[in-house]
Amino acid sequence: MKSLFILLIGITLISCKQTEQQKETQIKDNFTFATWAHAEKDYNKEIWTKKFTQYQKLGISEVLVGGNHENLEAIVALAANFKIKIHAWMWTLNRPNDSIANKHPEWYAVNRNGKNSLEYRAYVDYYQWLSPFHPEAREYIKNNVRKLTKIKGLASIHLDYVRYVDVILGADLQPKYDLVQNTEMPEYDFGYHPIAREGFKKIFDKDPMDFEHPELSTEWRQYRLNAITSLVNELVEIAHAENQKMTAAVFPFPEMARQMVKQAWNDWNLDAAYPMLYQNFYRENINWIGFATEQGVNDVDFPVVAGLYSPGLRKPADLEKAIRLAKEKGAKGISIFSADDLTEEQKAVFIKLKKELQN
Repeated sequence: MKSLFILLIGITLISCKQTEQQKETQIKDNFTFATWAHAEKDYNKEIWTKKFTQYQKLGISEVLVGGNHENLEAIVALAANFKIKIHAWMWTLNRPNDSIANKHPEWYAVNRNGKNSLEYRAYVDYYQWLSPFHPEAREYIKNNVRKLTKIKGLASIHLDYVRYVDVILGADLQPKYDLVQNTEMPEYDFGYHPIAREGFKKIFDKDPMDFEHPELSTEWRQYRLNAITSLVNELVEIAHAENQKMTAAVFPFPEMARQMVKQAWNDWNLDAAYPMLYQNFYRENINWIGFATEQGVNDVDFPVVAGLYSPGLRKPADLEKAIRLAKEKGAKGISIFSADDLTEEQKAVFIKLKKELQN
């Protein structure tokens, strides 16, 4: 009996050890390197072959392709030869120079001063934001997703700019616009579309424009958050109905995203999130990347891929530390913006960690 007991303990210990080894192997296998990349209007097989050859060398197995989507099928097919997955990177609510949307000024987001985003372009000229409250604007965005669902072989449809205009810029960005944003300034506080105000008034018998400090109203803030969340979740349903996955580039972690751009991404039904952990934008150190990664991982029940900004990680030691922190704090992988701009020293870090963190 004693021998049998010892045998059972031994089997259990071996089984546990094998399970732990399997988990470690799975974590190692699943830690991916990705990059954002732009597609030009004209497809050039030679250019993409060169890109994919370089990406493969760096251990990058996923590419989020933005810009022109007309040639995505060809890009997906070519990428398969390099065992690289392609995501369709889609600008969602920010639609600069959109020839269709431009014909409908009523589709655009409105700020607290009553100006829409087509008339008043906050910070930069390419900030031309549609309102998540206008039903026709929402339908237009849904149709953009529907078109992408027809592309076979995508790893996901990847949403970007699915939020409001930055009501508070990162600390390092404010001086570039000669700003000190200690409060939510009216010209950057968006979400005041007439349809939004009307809907809010039906519920609360109050027009947020009549508030002395509408930016301090938790109900008004949540009401605007909900408009983005419902749009995203409807887009997810469209994608999933066509067996396509939905991912999104988001602000660093949900609480920060709520404050800076009114984006509650922990309420979204995504397949994965790619928080943009650009620490230099906020004058933070490399450890902040670990903090933000962990916070995001703890706040959601879907995978998180840590977005890193190559110009903010010029020192190879910083880049290596950032990647290791992301993995340590539970990220599924990292995505760099962008692999096309890496220095030779930064590339060496990818090659080194490819051998260690991947097969």
